[in-house]
Amino acid sequence: MMLLENIRLALTGLRANKMRALLTMLGIIIGIASVIAIMTVGNSLTVELNNEFASMGASNIEVLITRKINEEDISTDGMIYTESYRDRRPTDDDYITEEMIQAYIEAYEDKVYAIAAYESVTSAQVKQGNLYANVNIQGVNLGQLYTDKTEIMAGRVFSDRELNDSGKVCLVSDKFVNNMYDGNLEEAIGQSVPVEIAGKSYSFVIVGVYEYEQNSYSFETVSEKDLYTPMLIPIRSAKAITHTNNYPQFSVVGQTGVDVNSFMTETQNFFNKYYERNKDFEVMAYSMSSYLEEMNDMVKTMTLAIAVIAGIALLVGGIGVMNIMLVSITERTREIGTRKALGAPNSSIRMQFIVESIVICLIGGIIGMLLGILMGYGGVKLIQSTAFEVSVKSVLISIGFSMGIGVFFGYYPANKAAKMDPIEALRYE
Repeated sequence: MMLLENIRLALTGLRANKMRALLTMLGIIIGIASVIAIMTVGNSLTVELNNEFASMGASNIEVLITRKINEEDISTDGMIYTESYRDRRPTDDDYITEEMIQAYIEAYEDKVYAIAAYESVTSAQVKQGNLYANVNIQGVNLGQLYTDKTEIMAGRVFSDRELNDSGKVCLVSDKFVNNMYDGNLEEAIGQSVPVEIAGKSYSFVIVGVYEYEQNSYSFETVSEKDLYTPMLIPIRSAKAITHTNNYPQFSVVGQTGVDVNSFMTETQNFFNKYYERNKDFEVMAYSMSSYLEEMNDMVKTMTLAIAVIAGIALLVGGIGVMNIMLVSITERTREIGTRKALGAPNSSIRMQFIVESIVICLIGGIIGMLLGILMGYGGVKLIQSTAFEVSVKSVLISIGFSMGIGVFFGYYPANKAAKMDPIEALRYE
C-alpha cells in the first residue's frame, strides 16, 4: 500500500514539473532508444544473413578440385608460386568420376541425402518466327533441383530414364513461356525447343515449367523479355554436348542432424584417397556454414560494441536523475522535516525518493523503448533488409538497466533525505 502511495506521489510531482521531468528523462530516453535501435538492426542483419545463406544451401558441403600445395611451392616470404601453377590446368581426367561419387554415396548412405551437380553448357537464343527467348543452358541432376528449391508450375521433373540415358528433354522458366507461348503453361508442355550450340543444332522437348526467381544479389538491367533464364537439361545430356565425363565440383546435401563440420572433413579425406598419386591436384571440401558463423559473430561483436558506446548515454542520464533528485530534495526540505516530525521512519523517506527516481527512469525507459523500436524499424528499411527482428533481450535488459539506474543514482539523494535532522529541515527556508 505504501509503495502505491509513493508511486502516486512521484507521478504527482512529475505532472507538476513536466518540462523538468522530460529533460531529466532525456538521457535515459536517448540511451535506451539507441541501444534498442542498434540491437534491432544487428538482429535483423543476422536473421537476413541466415535466411540468405540458408537459401544458398549454407549447410551443404561443396566439393571441388583445387591445386595441391607442396613445400617447394611456398617461398620464404610465405607466398605460393610455381611455374606449374600458370601452365598446368586441370583436365577432365583430374576431375571426380561418377564411380568415386557412387562409392562415396555407398560409404556414407546414412549421412548423404543427395548429391547436387550441374554442368554449364552455353547461352543461346531460342527463336520461333518473331518470338524469341534468351536462355542459359545448364545440365542438372535431381539433387541440384532440390538444392535450388526448383518449383514446378506445370509438367514434371526429369525421370530416372531421362537422367541416365541423356534424354533430350528440358525444363524452362515461366519467363520463357511468357515470351514463347504467351504465358500458357499447359501449351508449352511437349513443345520442341530448337537451340544451336557450338554450330550444331539440338532439339529438346519441354517436360516441365518452373518458377523463375531472380537472385536477390543480382541486378538485372535488361527488360523481362530479354532476361536470360536457365534452360535445364539432364546433366548427362549436357556432358555429351561439352564432351566431358567427370565433375570439377558438386554439392553434398547432408541428412538432417548431420554435423556439417565433421562430415566435411570426412568427405575431403574420402576423395583425397583417390588423389594420392596426383601430384598437381587434390580435393577440397568446405561449407558456407562456417563462414556464416564467423559473419554472425562479427555482426554480434560490432553490434554489442556500438550498443555499449550508446549505453554511455544511460550513465549520463543517471547522473541527470541524481542531480534533479538532489534539487527536488532541497526544494522539499520542509516537507521532509514535517514528515519526520510526525514520526515517519528513515526507511519510509528513503523509499519515497528511491521510488520517485525509479518512476522517472521507468517512464523514460518505456518512451526510449518505443522510440528505439521505431528507429530500429527505420534503420532496417534504410538498409533494405527484409527481416525486422526486435531484440527482446535488449528491450528487457534496457528496461531493467533503467530501473537499476533509478535505484543506483536515486539512493544517494534518498539516503541524504532520510538522514536529515527534522529540526534543521523545519527551519530551512
